[in-house]
Amino acid sequence: MLTAPKLDYALLAPILIILGAALLGVLVEAFIKQVWRAKLQLVIALGAIVIAFEQLFRVRNQTSSIAAVTSVSIDGAGIFLQGAILVFAFLGILIIADQDNFVPQASALPGSNEEAIALQSGKQQTEVFPLTLFAVSGMMLFPIATDFITLFVALEVLSLPLYLMAGLSRRRRLLSQEAALKYFLLGAYSSAFFLFGAALLYGYSGNLSLNGLTDAIRGSGGNDVFLLLGIAFLSVGLLFKVGAVPFHSWTPDVYQGAPTPITGFMAAATKAAAFGATLRIFYIGLDAAQLSWKPIISTIAVITMIVGSVAAISQRDMKRMLAFSSIAHAGFILTAVVSLNKNALSATLFYLAAYGVATIGAFGIVTLVRDSAGEVSDVNRWVGLGKKSPLVASVYSLFLLSFAGIPLTSGFVGKFTIFSAAYESGNIYLVVAGVLSSAIAVFFYLRIILMLFFADATNDSVSVIIPSLLTRISITISALVTIILGLAPSLLLDVAQNFAYFLR
Repeated sequence: MLTAPKLDYALLAPILIILGAALLGVLVEAFIKQVWRAKLQLVIALGAIVIAFEQLFRVRNQTSSIAAVTSVSIDGAGIFLQGAILVFAFLGILIIADQDNFVPQASALPGSNEEAIALQSGKQQTEVFPLTLFAVSGMMLFPIATDFITLFVALEVLSLPLYLMAGLSRRRRLLSQEAALKYFLLGAYSSAFFLFGAALLYGYSGNLSLNGLTDAIRGSGGNDVFLLLGIAFLSVGLLFKVGAVPFHSWTPDVYQGAPTPITGFMAAATKAAAFGATLRIFYIGLDAAQLSWKPIISTIAVITMIVGSVAAISQRDMKRMLAFSSIAHAGFILTAVVSLNKNALSATLFYLAAYGVATIGAFGIVTLVRDSAGEVSDVNRWVGLGKKSPLVASVYSLFLLSFAGIPLTSGFVGKFTIFSAAYESGNIYLVVAGVLSSAIAVFFYLRIILMLFFADATNDSVSVIIPSLLTRISITISALVTIILGLAPSLLLDVAQNFAYFLR
């Protein structure tokens, strides 16, 4: 007889609230007049995130490995990452709501006059809000999924909206379309690798769950060729999402071409979701096979740190520089995957939260620097910006210093905890590589800060616009969190330590 699956709706409510709001947003797009859509979609999106976070706070001390049969596991790490993703979504949507990032002046648009006039008249791309919520729902499911089918579904739910959102920029029309196409094609390949790896691991263990895979490895009851190939193909899909070398080639192109608010949201939230799933898979499903994958992941971590830091030096586009910076940070976080201990897990949770908030703030600043044609991301045209807009340049410098890991910022605490955990686990070579890569990264971060404050402006047409209230709120919160976590890191570190566990 078929029996109805048992679902714990209280534990699943945060995801269901976001999904329900996304569906409501689709109905708004279909039936509400254009003039009301933007405000209504913003209220729905922010309201859903606040309600979902409140429900998540209610169940923060509850755990279950059978919240949705055996497909998801609600535990400390999962709840922490879901909360971080909701915070990133809230901050990101505040900047996304500034529709001027999507609608340029008519003179900046190649194409027909009709299209330019339509956009100039104030037509807004409000479909971005339900797309963002659909992506958030997938991101919240990905770190708590415990079987390969649910992992794959969550991966696609978070990825497909991002492919569309990357192509929404009308200002850099060709770049945006190119970014969306590259992201879609390479993302489809990585999903195929992930699915093929899951199939091989199912063939090895005869079980779709991570716990079943662990039992099969410990019992050595399968074909080791299937196991090794499955780990390799599964890792390709995961490493693509986190932007690790050699699966990073999409990152600078997509970051540059996508609308800047989308880039900031994607850089923060996708990395948190992907690393959450990666940690669960390697800490639980593949823990017993660590001798097989540790050398490979360690090598990839070292290469990723070095390539990201070195390649960022030569970049002349601010968004591409931040993209290679994010690649280097992916290498830093991969050291925690290799460490396989509680301190590494708690350090990763803190790092993802601190890095994500600073990333959204940094891309929020990028949206403010413009000329008559729109947003300017050319590094050379930012020269002397500190003399025109000292507050904006100072806040941006704060985020860069956090990325560099300078003391009294959240980035320093994140790197220190990550490298401490790697040292405790005996991976001293990863610590050495990480410190050297950080030293290289400090060079190009400080170079930009010197350009902002200690060089004369070469182009007077570049200016900083007055941001909307929503954008100011997002950037201000990001800056305050970056400072507070640098001065009093225990506020979040203690929480991360308490939530640093997986249910088996």
